[in-house]
Amino acid sequence: MSEKKVLIVTGDAVEALEVYYPYFRCLEEGFEVDIAAPHQKKLNTVIHDFEDWETYTEKRGYMVESNLTFSDVNPGNYDALIIPGGRAPEHIRMNENLPGIVSHFFIAEKPIAVMCHGSLVLTTIADQVKGRKLTAYHACKPEVQSIGAEYMDEMNYVDHNLISGHAWPDLPAIMKEFVKQVNGSKVNT
Repeated sequence: MSEKKVLIVTGDAVEALEVYYPYFRCLEEGFEVDIAAPHQKKLNTVIHDFEDWETYTEKRGYMVESNLTFSDVNPGNYDALIIPGGRAPEHIRMNENLPGIVSHFFIAEKPIAVMCHGSLVLTTIADQVKGRKLTAYHACKPEVQSIGAEYMDEMNYVDHNLISGHAWPDLPAIMKEFVKQVNGSKVNT
């Protein structure tokens, strides 16, 4: 049996926990993992926290290495996709190669984990997301609804192969379902 391959798409200002936790969890499971970004480089991560502000706070995080550029990615080589949040989705969604990559996973019905602001990437593939149900950080609700998806006011939500979460505290539930789907267990509908 061949090793499962997972693709993480991100860029500078990715939420540290939303890239590191899935990355290490997938490695722990024995999956091969590539991190793709607009440029192959060490990416800056950020740490978002929920303190006594009305929104999250941001601090500088660790560096994480991207080993591929979006233009180098052949999505057919991967079994699943992870889209972390942070501020990275705001700018990576503008990359001309990313919509085709993400669209492939929806069309092929492969597992897709989207966390927090990662939902902003989905605005570039509205045709594939229209009619789907997902959750995201509450500030992303207007964007989720603008592409014809139904925003679910829950911490995590599974709609067939689309596994979504509100923020990094939801990673255990998100990754449990993601790993189950990648390993070929019955997909929840």
